[in-house]
Order: sequence, then structure tokens, then C-alpha cells
Amino acid sequence: LARAALHMWEEPPISGEAGSGTIFFSGCSLKCIYCQNHEISTGNFGLEISPERLVEIMLELQDQGANNINLVTPTHYTEPLARVLEKVKPRLHIPVVWNSGGYERPATLRRLDGLVDIYLPDFKYASPALAGALSGAPDYPETAEAALAEMYRQVGGVQFTEDGTLLRRGVLVRHLVLPGCRRDSCAVLGRIARLLPVQDIRVSVMSQYTPDFLDPSFALPETSLAELERQGIRPALRRRLTDFEYRSVLDEADRLGITGYRQGRASAQALYTPDFKEGIVQEEQP
Repeated sequence: LARAALHMWEEPPISGEAGSGTIFFSGCSLKCIYCQNHEISTGNFGLEISPERLVEIMLELQDQGANNINLVTPTHYTEPLARVLEKVKPRLHIPVVWNSGGYERPATLRRLDGLVDIYLPDFKYASPALAGALSGAPDYPETAEAALAEMYRQVGGVQFTEDGTLLRRGVLVRHLVLPGCRRDSCAVLGRIARLLPVQDIRVSVMSQYTPDFLDPSFALPETSLAELERQGIRPALRRRLTDFEYRSVLDEADRLGITGYRQGRASAQALYTPDFKEGIVQEEQP
């Protein structure tokens, strides 16, 4: 476990005013070269805790007023987490959020059926070439599609609290628009709209990409560049997104009838990344 604390920087129906009870897990099944949480995804930062302690942490976050229990990058711990959720779910009166990269097998997700209320997956790429070059997963697009279909099968259409402020159940898909990749972003939105009824889900189109986390020595292989150029995709990861790029993707979302959440351009800063040295939990004492 890398961090457990109330978190205010998720989408409005997740964080609300009280905050989301986020639990960040170390490691990741993807290797995104621009990961803003690289300290925990590849840096092996965190603390080994027992399942019993994790149950306590979830209940503590609930007692602190969390709007939900938000499991961040949990996929590679699915089986032990499922067992924890089976124990704690009867004691939770707030939703459980599965906050993942979208790179999951349906068979894995089926283990969570009845244990997760809100799925909050990424849908990062439509191009296998781009997915392979930036995240080491050329099978990402079809994998994410199958995962998204299974998530929707489990939880169905979005359900909000009576005042409409907080999400209680459903699927909220995130997509981060990358500089030079607006064509791929529009293709991602098209895939989502063809796969699921857009009125029953929400999509968060994000503009927060920042090059602060990119390895200065990184360079895309020539073979990848050539294939991406053929698709009209020209990754430019050493800069931030332009207004034109973001507006183009939002216009496509509008054209497809997709509703959800959009970010102000001020979000493209490293300061919104949590300090993982704050909020680290301790194992119970013997």
C-alpha cells in the first residue's frame, strides 16, 4: 500500500466536498512512460500490510467521512482485494470504486461482481501502435473494450444521490488527451460510443498531461513513429496540450452525445499529484 487518505482531486461526483477515501496500491500492470504516479507504479514505494489491516483502513476512511472507498491501480491485487471486500462490504455504507488503467481481463473483473459499485477505468488508446509505444501494451485497445463491457454488465447505468452530486453506482470512463494525439483521442471516444449507451455512462475527458514526469532520455523508436505518422498521430510528449487539441476532442465528445466531465487547463501541473510520503499508513502493531 502506498497511500490511504481523503483525496479531493477526483471528478466532482467521486470527491464531492468531503473527499474520496483513496487507497493507492504499489505497482501497475502497465508501463506508461509519462505516469504521474511513477513513484509508486514503478518505484516500489509502499508498505506491506495485512488483509485485516486493510479492512480497518477502509472503515477508518468511512469514519472520516469519505464519500467512497476508492481503490487506485488495484488490478494486480484483484484476488486478495476481492477477499478483503467480501469481509468489509457488509460494514460499508458508501460505494466501492475500482479505479484502474482499464487493462484487465473480463475473467479478472468477474471476481469483483457484486463487490464493486463504481468502475472508474481509463480508456487510454485506440491505436495498438500508440499503446505499445507509450505503455508497452499493443493489445490495450481490445483489452480495454472487453473490460469496459464487463464493467457495464456488472453495474449498469449511472445512479446518483438524490441531489445529483455524488455517483452511487455505474461507470465513469477517463481519457487523458495526449499532445499530438487528438486523432487517437477522438477514436477512443468513438469506440466508447459504439460499445456502450452513452446516456448510461459518464466520460471524463482530461487535459492534465504534463511532461514533468517524462524521462528526458526517452525517444520513440523509428518504427513506431512511422506507423503512428501513417495514422496521423504525432506524439509530442515534451509539451503540454494546446487549446486547439483539447477543444477538438471535446467537440467530438459533443458530436457523439457523450456527457461527463472536463478539466480546466490549469490542471496540467505536477502539483496535483499526491505526495505519497504523506498519508502512508502503518501496519498494525503486534
